[in-house]
Amino acid sequence: MLLALLSQGGRSQGMPVYDNTNFISLAKSLIESAKQTSQLLKTVEFLNEQKQRLEQVSNVIKQVKAVQEIIHNNQELVSVVQNDLKEILNSPFIKAEEIERITASFYSIIDLAMQDMNFMQQLLTSNLLNMTDAERLAILETQKERSREMVAEIGLRTKRYKAIISFREMQDRINNREINF
Repeated sequence: MLLALLSQGGRSQGMPVYDNTNFISLAKSLIESAKQTSQLLKTVEFLNEQKQRLEQVSNVIKQVKAVQEIIHNNQELVSVVQNDLKEILNSPFIKAEEIERITASFYSIIDLAMQDMNFMQQLLTSNLLNMTDAERLAILETQKERSREMVAEIGLRTKRYKAIISFREMQDRINNREINF
């Protein structure tokens, strides 16, 4: 190995020489990449904020739809009570002593629906209950299901009383028919 060094005349390479233009160009590329990365991070942060806003809007829309359905169900309850209850109570086949019981059974459901509406109003307008949108939506969904059950219950009661009226009417026709022999 010593021979190889001597054969070259004992010259050494010395200090390496750097090309400053390549170094400057590399530095500029790194700075530009850092700027682009910074912009990318800002874009990701912006997109995350927009995603959160969309989720909030989506939750609000779900809450509004739940409230709309509850209101629709309550309007249906009131309509049934106004129309069908009036028809049931005006039937000659409903006895006087039954009127109060029938009226109370219908109005108990209406009263419960009104209590639910008051609770829902407090839930939506008061900040006393510190809850997230998801928790509020869960309560509204429960209320919505409960209002559906009330509509079904009042429908069953209406159907039952109409069946009683129909039975009594048929019974009256049978008992009061004229016999032609």
